[in-house]
Amino acid sequence: MQDRLSEKIEKAKEVEKAEEVFTSKETCSRHPEGSPGRLHDSRLVRSLYLVAGFVALILGVVGIVLPVLPTTPFVLLAAACFARSSTRFHDKLLTNRITGPIIREWMEHRSIPREIKRWVYLLLVLSLGSSVLMMPSVWHQGMLVLLGVVLIAFVWRIPVREPDADT
Repeated sequence: MQDRLSEKIEKAKEVEKAEEVFTSKETCSRHPEGSPGRLHDSRLVRSLYLVAGFVALILGVVGIVLPVLPTTPFVLLAAACFARSSTRFHDKLLTNRITGPIIREWMEHRSIPREIKRWVYLLLVLSLGSSVLMMPSVWHQGMLVLLGVVLIAFVWRIPVREPDADT
């Protein structure tokens, strides 16, 4: 009876250790060795997640030059897909100098810094404003303005984190 009790206590301690949040500065992972073991069990589903991750990452890269396509949500989607399909690609995204800070910021705080949000607004208004001016048709101009309003509303809803509010 006492052996069973001590086994249960040991198992509970192991589970507690496993659930303990460990955040590495390099990978921002909750697992000391890198990405946690959240890979999907099915090889087919992992393959689908991997393909979806690459598609999202490509769309995010395209979003750098196209004002209509946002970059950050696609990078976050790629990170989520890679977390369930490939620890290697997930860790590469987290350690990348460009995508890593975006993903870490979102994982740690579920927000974006106010300065970045201001840049998003500025670039969105400049790029969509210039596109509106180049469109000959009033219909196309109206659609671009509507799209801009929707994108600004989407960005506005994202929480803001002040740089000194790290707690």
